[in-house]
Parts: sequence; C-alpha cells; structure tokens
Amino acid sequence: MDDNPKALLRNLFSVAVAAAHPDQVLAEHLPDDRTGRAVVIGAGKAAAAMAAALERHWQGPLSGLVVTRYGHGAPCRHIEVIEAAHPVPDDAGQAVARRTLALVDSLDAGDRVFCLLSGGGSALWSLPAPGISLADKQAVNRALLQSGADIAAMNCVRKHLSAIKGGRLAQACWPASLHTFAISDVPGDDPSVIASGPTVADPSTSAEALAVLQKYGIDGPPAVLDWLQSPASETLKPDHPALANSRYTLIATPQQSLVAAAEHARQQGFEALILSDRIEGESREVAKVHAAIARQVRRYRQPLAPPCVIISGGETTVTVRGGGRGGRNAEFLLALALELRGSAGIYAIAADTDGIDGSESNAGATLTPHTYERALAAGLDVEGLLANNDGYGFFSALDELLVTGPTRTNVNDFRALLVLPE
Repeated sequence: MDDNPKALLRNLFSVAVAAAHPDQVLAEHLPDDRTGRAVVIGAGKAAAAMAAALERHWQGPLSGLVVTRYGHGAPCRHIEVIEAAHPVPDDAGQAVARRTLALVDSLDAGDRVFCLLSGGGSALWSLPAPGISLADKQAVNRALLQSGADIAAMNCVRKHLSAIKGGRLAQACWPASLHTFAISDVPGDDPSVIASGPTVADPSTSAEALAVLQKYGIDGPPAVLDWLQSPASETLKPDHPALANSRYTLIATPQQSLVAAAEHARQQGFEALILSDRIEGESREVAKVHAAIARQVRRYRQPLAPPCVIISGGETTVTVRGGGRGGRNAEFLLALALELRGSAGIYAIAADTDGIDGSESNAGATLTPHTYERALAAGLDVEGLLANNDGYGFFSALDELLVTGPTRTNVNDFRALLVLPE
C-alpha cells in the first residue's frame, strides 16, 4: 500500500492519461491491411500525437495535415502539423481549416481519408460560415466560455456557425471513403459533440443554437443572428448521402481511463469506486457532492470502507463572475477545501487530462487535510478567492499546483478522492 497519499493520487492521474494516449490506443483500431495510400486530416489536442502514432503503424503512403493547440505538436515525417489557438480560435486555425477543405475537396471515390479527432478540435478548426467573420466567432466563443454553458450547448452553437463542423467536413470528403478515429473528451462520448462532429450527422438545429445564446444572455453579433435564422445554417442530418461512406471509431474514452486508474488503485491495496464518467454541473456544486460522499465513507464506511479511492470524470463548468485565474479543476478543489475544512484523512486531486486546466499552465492541483489550515496560516481569504474564481492563485500560493505540460491526449477531467481510515 502506497504510504504517500499525494504520490498515489498523482500516479492515478498519470495512469489515466497513459490509458488514453494515442501510442497506446490507436494501432489496435487500424485496418488489418495497412499498405494502401491515405490522406490524413485531423484536429484536437491529441491530433499531432495521433498522426505520429499513425505514421509508426501504417506501411503505405501517407500525406495530409493536422492542427493542434500551440505547444501540443509532435514530430511527423509525412503529415504536416500546424499549431493554432485554443480555446479562442485565431487566424492559424482558420487558415488550416480552409486548407483541409481544399485538400479533401479534390478526392474521388478511390481515395481514402483518415480523420483524427480529439478534444479541442472545435476551436482549432475554426472556419466561419458565409457572412460571419472570425472576430464574430471569437466574440461568441469567449462569451460561451464564461457563461457556464456545458460543452454540448457550446458545440451546438459552434457547429452552426461553422463551414467545417456539423458533418460539413464529411460532405467535403465525399465521394472518398472516410474513417474517423476519435478520442472522446465529452460526457457520453457523443460523436456529434466531439470536436463539434465535423464528420458525422448533427441532431441539433439552428433554432437550438439560437436558444443557447438566449438562455445564457449572449448578444451575438448581427451577422451571427442573421445566419442562425437562415435555412443555410442547418447542419447535415443522418439521411444525408455524403455520410454513406463514412465510418467512426472511438479509440479512447473517459471511462477507459477511469477504469485503468481504479485498477491501479486496487493493485496498490485500495478499494476503488468510480462514481461516473460523465459528471457535469458547476464545479463548486460538484465539489459539495464529492465532499459529502467522502465524509460518508470515512464516518459510516458507506458505500465502501476506507482506505479507498473515489474516482470520477466528466466536464464541470464555471460561471465566471470574478477576475481571478484558474480552470474548472482548481475551482472544484478550492470549493472542496471549503467544504472539508481540514477534515482528517481526505486527500484529493483534480486535473484535466490534456495537461491544461482552462487556459492556465497547470493541469490541476492536489488537496490534503492540511490545505485549508495552511491557507489560513498564510493569510489567504479562501471564501474570497473562490468568489473571485481564483483557484489558480490559491493553489499556487500553497505550492499545490499539478504541472505536467501538454499530455497530447484529452479525455476530459479526472478527479480522485483518497479516504484513509481513522
């Protein structure tokens, strides 16, 4: 049994990340015959690592280009790797989206396309629909990121404002055969949500995209509102003929990573419980629930007895009201610190498996039974920092940030609470 609680939690996170890395998961899903020519396209935080893994396992000629977030690149010999901005798109993402459409538009029925998708692809392939400027999309995207909207709602808007998402990339690839390999970063693993579903049918509508903007009080630019009211803004639906030659394979999911972490915990002598791979909601509210479960375990040995690990995944949200720094995982842990207020025997980690919590340099942070007491001794206003959405500032001051750098995969958030016996 590991006698260093923080080290155990960090190891669990590392195991979860490794279980979703393209080097570990892509090869088994490739066709048995790997000798043909293929054009490779892709977008997401794992796109470059996926392209590199594909090059190592494919024996035939490869060409194409993929886009990933700045700093998330990987060396490739035949596939061009472009880096662009995330989560707010920039000119580089727009340019590579145009190039991608041009690359596949000239293909015929004898050609084969591999599309490599992962979380972040929605922002990285940012090509506005006709009449909408990049500045318009950036403004809407910033507002969505601060609104508290969940990923499905955000992507509903994004794909209806796009010339490449919502199945439109599949339409551009037609009549070539298209096989998408995807790493899921969304609760429920819905292909139409992962990277805003550029190669699959979209069940959502333009009217629903408008409703999202209205629900969260987002005043979209006039061009955006005009476009969403036009029939041309509708995405591809399941019966569209361009989807006939399209296949889709999930090669890694949040659940796979949670299972791997739970198994590692058991190997170290701890019972493990996976709450869910699709927990959503405000980070601070999710923290309250996790705190209550941890206390139930420690006090009543329910639903399992300590020493044990409680694991969860999914994507929480933060409605930004303050001016502090920090992503949803830091906010979760800061709220958890307040809820537990130094409860003995409870440790925690929360981090984004892509290595970036929100837009900060850390993946997340760790929490010990002494965190709250240390914060008070350091003169930190815990409640005030939470009100200011400053989880990064809190954990930075206590030297409890988890900094991994880009992991080159992305299966969303990872949370683990370690509960020790009295």
